[in-house]
Amino acid sequence: MRIVFMGSADLSCPSLDILLQSNKKVVGVVTQPNRPKGRNLKLTSSPVRVLAESRGIPVLTPEKINTPSSIADIISMAPDLVVVVAYGQILRKEILQIPPKGCVNMHTSLLPKYRGAAPIQWAIANGDHLTGVTSMFMNEKMDAGDIIYQKEVAISSDETGGSLHDKLAVEAALLLKETVENMCSGAVPKCSQNESDVTLAPKLNKKDGKINWTSSSDKIYNRIRAFNPWPCGYCEVGVEPGSLLRILKSRIETAHGAPGQIMDVGVDGPLVACGNGGVRLLQVQPEGRRVMSGADYLRGHSVKVNDILN
Repeated sequence: MRIVFMGSADLSCPSLDILLQSNKKVVGVVTQPNRPKGRNLKLTSSPVRVLAESRGIPVLTPEKINTPSSIADIISMAPDLVVVVAYGQILRKEILQIPPKGCVNMHTSLLPKYRGAAPIQWAIANGDHLTGVTSMFMNEKMDAGDIIYQKEVAISSDETGGSLHDKLAVEAALLLKETVENMCSGAVPKCSQNESDVTLAPKLNKKDGKINWTSSSDKIYNRIRAFNPWPCGYCEVGVEPGSLLRILKSRIETAHGAPGQIMDVGVDGPLVACGNGGVRLLQVQPEGRRVMSGADYLRGHSVKVNDILN
């Protein structure tokens, strides 16, 4: 079976790697063009491009995948199957119809729950205890195709967006291997999604990390771990420039005070009152500084009881 793999993010790499390790015939890889990255905005290849080129796999980097020239390039590779894992562009009908076996997508949720760009983070932010990965046939709608297989994965109480990302990347690769092997040997199941059960996981932006201290302590705790490492929970300390404080780790505790009010400056870090309860800030990063414990932050900054975080 000739496979064209489409992916761009770190999440994609275990899936491409497992296809190559399984001696599947990956005839080409499609990924996003080099993008500016870092403080110096240096043009940087996607992780998938780096991996593919290290294995000698031909790579295409179209700015737009659905143009006639891009479609012609994919046709020229004569794929039996197209596999898509965190590619970053939507495929139109002209591409979906190319491979005889169809286009298979790996999605990091238990569809139809959390269709969209950020299912990992929103599952944690919403306090879910269970998520998973789904292999599905693609259609022209976002994450709406027929389900092939699913694998459940538990979300631990201290899970972060980063740790769950890494777990699901591995589980997606294993499920992809099973999916492709069964497609090679015969038919695979197809189950349509129940549209009445659909929930969405929209793309994250920086503002999603802003802490609203009027929220309950459990909601704030969940969002802090969901958005670690990006966009990261944050608040403002005072009104001077450089007052941004990123919050990477917290703990729910009892507190009674105005939302955002510092109630205690104990050994583990500041305790902040929420709309209901409180959170202890265990790991933070002041703007322009290194990541530090809440205790180190207190030792190096003039933070007092009754100060207000915004």
